[in-house]
Formats: sequence, C-alpha cells, structure tokens
Amino acid sequence: MAEKKLILPKEKLEEIAAEFGTPFIIYDEKGIRQTLREINSAFSWAPEFREYFAVKACPNPDILQICKEEGAGLDCSSTTELTLAEKVGIKGERIMFTSNNTPASEYRQAKDLGAIINLDDITHIEFFEKNVGKLPEYMFLRLNPGGEKVGNSIIGNPIEAKYGHTREQIFEALKIMREKGVKRFGIHTMVASNELNLEYHIDTARMLFRLAGEIRLKLGIKLEAINLGGGWGVDYHPDQKPINPKEVGDGVKNAYTESFSNTDLRPQIFMENGRFITGPHGQLVMKAIHEKHIYREYIGVDATKEDFARPAAYGIYQHILVPGKEEEFPTEVYDVVGSLCENNDKFAIQRNLPKINMGDKVVLCDAGAHGGPMGGNYNGKLRCKWLLSKINGDVELIKRAETQDDYFATLNFPGSKFFKLKSA
Repeated sequence: MAEKKLILPKEKLEEIAAEFGTPFIIYDEKGIRQTLREINSAFSWAPEFREYFAVKACPNPDILQICKEEGAGLDCSSTTELTLAEKVGIKGERIMFTSNNTPASEYRQAKDLGAIINLDDITHIEFFEKNVGKLPEYMFLRLNPGGEKVGNSIIGNPIEAKYGHTREQIFEALKIMREKGVKRFGIHTMVASNELNLEYHIDTARMLFRLAGEIRLKLGIKLEAINLGGGWGVDYHPDQKPINPKEVGDGVKNAYTESFSNTDLRPQIFMENGRFITGPHGQLVMKAIHEKHIYREYIGVDATKEDFARPAAYGIYQHILVPGKEEEFPTEVYDVVGSLCENNDKFAIQRNLPKINMGDKVVLCDAGAHGGPMGGNYNGKLRCKWLLSKINGDVELIKRAETQDDYFATLNFPGSKFFKLKSA
C-alpha cells in the first residue's frame, strides 16, 4: 500500500497554474529517473540487460531523452515512434520495433534505422522480403502462448489476442529465417498489461526460458536475447501493493539460473516497460469550474477525457487529490466530470472526496502514461499542455496545448493550412 502524494506542494502547483493555466499534465523527472535506476539495478545480474521504454506510454522527446540518459532503449511500434527515437538520437539496436499488421513502409524505416525488428507473424517473413528486401542479420519473433498462459482484462487471454506466433510457428519461422541468412535471434512475448502480480511476470520468464531451451535442443539455435515484454502494473488504488522491481528481478534470476545453469545458453534479458516508468510520475492538474446538484452531485472540471482518456476508456479507478485538503475527511460523494457530450467523460464516479469549492485544483494521480496519448479531439476539444518538474526545481513546458489552428490544419476550408497547400 502506497500513500498518494502530490508531485509538487500546493503552493508550487498554484504558482504553476497561475503561470501556465489549467489543465496540464505534470511529470516528475526525479521519479522517472529513480524508477529506471531501480529496474536496471534489479536486473544488474543479467548479461547486458536493457530496458526498452515503450514509447506509446509517453511519446514525448523530453521524456525519451531522460530514458536515453538512464541507459534505456526505445520500444517502437509505428513510423512516428521510430521518428521520435531518431529525433532523440537513438538508432540501431537501441530500438526494438514491435508492431503488428505492419505496413511495408514501417518495416523499411525500421531497417534503415538498424532497429531490431520483432516479427509478429510467420507470413511477415515473405512480406518483408517482397516489400523491403533481405532480412536483417538480427531479428526477434513474438510468441503468442495461447492456452499456455492466462492473460488479464486489458490485453485479454492470449488465445483471443491478435498478437504473435504460436509455439509451432516459432520453430518453423526460426528455420526459415536461418535459411535466409538471419544469424542472431531473439524471442519476445507480451501477455498482460498493468499486471501487479509479480509471480505472473516471473512465470512468463520461465515460459520463455523453457522455450529457449527447446529451441536450442531441437534447432541448435542459441538465442542471443529474450525480451520479457512489459506490463508491470501501477498501483492506481491506494489499497493496491506496488510492484517491487528487485523482487521481480530476483525471481527472474532464480528462473534464469534454474533454466540455463546446465546449458551453454546465456541470453541477454530485455524488458519494455512503459506505464511502470512514467505512470506514477505524472499528474493531471485540473480546476473545478462547475457544480451540479441533480440525482447525483457533480463537480465539473476544465479537463476532459481527451486530456487523459484512461478512466473513461477502461471504466477504472484513478486516485484524486484536492490540494490543501488531503487530510480532510471525505464528506461528499461526487462524480468528477469533463465537458464532452459523452456520459463516460468522467474522472471519478461516486467518489468520496472532501468538499470541493469552485476554483479548487483537482489532481488525478498516476496520469503519466497511456491516458494522454489515447486522447483525441472529440467535440473539437483541444488537448492540454504537458510540463516537466525538473530535478533542479525548474518547471519546463514540454508539450504546448493544442490550438484551433492545429485542429483546422488538416481540414479543407478557406484559411486552413491544408486549404492553402491544396490551392497552391
């Protein structure tokens, strides 16, 4: 159980709100760096361990630069994410390109950058050769373990998921790739998202280690690396127990030793956490602008689910703090809502909170991953700015708020950028 706290004291938040205006998501540089260091320390026993930060969790160059400085590579799944990696100076095997239903242009860009390409399906071998060219010398294959592993509510059971090869296809694909000149191999899986049960992650490692042993025995191939995927959960509810990286690292180490001590296999261990690294170190700061008293009590805030979509998308709990009232008894029961013409535009439903007055700041905790990038522009709503609280005490704008010019830029009407381009 971990107490939820503000990233910055109320007085500092009020200063920032006065300078930048609300709403905004603020990230904590110190917390992000500390988490990355804890992961690296937990797996320091592993040969050349590498964390590949999942760009989709927080696609921002300033955040990616922090990851780079802490030794992480980047896990990319699209052309835009590959370009972001290139913009922050990450190329080659520091990029893991894990995608599905992949267009040829994205494979081409990944190959040009020298990224490690993680194939999602056996048919993509022929597709790659036909549309991109010769296979790279180093490639990964993504495993879908089917009934061998139970998934969780976000990704679902593997047997129902669109991702990856069956175990049988892994063996067949490896044989084909070897014949076509691939010399270095790795395997990967990703079977759960936001999973807090550390034994689940350790068991996933055991499954991959067993498969590596079978591959060595049946095909004579020594895997160079095993990517355990990500999926470490965040304790969104104060009653949940957070994952301890060292406990997972120790469990995976034991499984590694049991699996490989009597073999010639010593594969590198990779991971691709995203949510776990930035999620707890971001908060959405909003302002109460309306109250409504009908069949329920409502507090209307100046943010919408387009600023942070996760509670609305999954109908799940994220903790809320009212700065300056953290110690007050929760005397009220509110739905905390945005202004979209959608009834799921809610940050909290029937939540026990202290009395909220108009103008009070309302802070959504653990908002540093996935929810922001998942937002869109429904109702023409424009997404909020992002700030970074730096170790030296400064606060820096790392993503400006969207404007109507951004929204109109792709629309064809007089005055829009697109219209000017089309007319030219």
